[in-house]
Amino acid sequence: MLSAQYVGDRAVEILPYSPVEPSSGEVRIRVAFVGLCGTDLHILHGNMDGRVTRPLTFGHEMSGVIDAVGPDVTGWAVGDAVTVMPLDWDGTCPGCLAGNEHICQNLNFIGIDSPGALQSLWNVPADTLVALPPGLPLDAAALVEPLAVAVHDVRRGEVAAGDKTVVIGGGPIGLLIASVLKEYGADVLLIETDAARRERIAALGITTLDPLAVDQVAFVDEWTAGAGADVVFEVSGAARAVLGATSLAKVRGTLVIVAIHPTPREIDLQRVFWRELRLLGARVYQRTDFEEAVRLLESGSIATDAVITDIVTLDRIPEAVAQLEAGQAMKVLVDVQGGAA
Repeated sequence: MLSAQYVGDRAVEILPYSPVEPSSGEVRIRVAFVGLCGTDLHILHGNMDGRVTRPLTFGHEMSGVIDAVGPDVTGWAVGDAVTVMPLDWDGTCPGCLAGNEHICQNLNFIGIDSPGALQSLWNVPADTLVALPPGLPLDAAALVEPLAVAVHDVRRGEVAAGDKTVVIGGGPIGLLIASVLKEYGADVLLIETDAARRERIAALGITTLDPLAVDQVAFVDEWTAGAGADVVFEVSGAARAVLGATSLAKVRGTLVIVAIHPTPREIDLQRVFWRELRLLGARVYQRTDFEEAVRLLESGSIATDAVITDIVTLDRIPEAVAQLEAGQAMKVLVDVQGGAA
């Protein structure tokens, strides 16, 4: 059995290990596919060295099949296709007691704070499992977690059919947010500087704009008949985008902060005051978001071929990371069993 481990200094090592039987309340999953995401890049860049324990088996966007069921586990059987909602909350902190377990103040994010999915066989708490429908391919099913992020972001923004919405940033999450918005009947504009990403997204029937070539404020002003967008999603993580995002929203519009910003950013609070804007954070997801993501994938509403740009084996993870860092890929999946022994 093999696992991919972050060992520090931007290095990933593929190392053998001996799997163990699942303990009480756990199942063991034969991992099929794992998606690499921006958070993984933050880990590998050393931005989270103060949080993670090294070596760390990382990865949290995944699909697989149950390989073994531990004692006291009911409702699951060997052979069930599953994904994992990688949140392990304590249930006792003020956040949890207020009903916000997904942003527990002592949250164990599995794959960051504890071992993740980039291993041949993975033991997880049974209560983190989400069932996959029989007809959903396991490669597409690895998109459930990032799609759940997008569903949660749209839900946080309280988007309604017919709303004018702007998505800043055309990476995987931006693409998925735009796809969910389109599916829910919103009018969508996606702002992205990379031409290849704009072309990929425009092919899905989503309007795109290059902010380096077109004045985005003037464009949105004309597009909304002078009102401004109902909801703006900041997904790029760029300082300039955050500073300019408030200028795109209507009076009493909403700005949803989706991207993870490694350092504090400037924001135009004068504009927030002047237009009585709502500024919202959107972090991770709840089970209902996972279930909706599964439904959207099963229905064929999400163009998975536009999201998944490459599938690699475990030994090619460094190559995949280089692709992502260079902006040459959208979503890269790791075929874990393809690189296992």
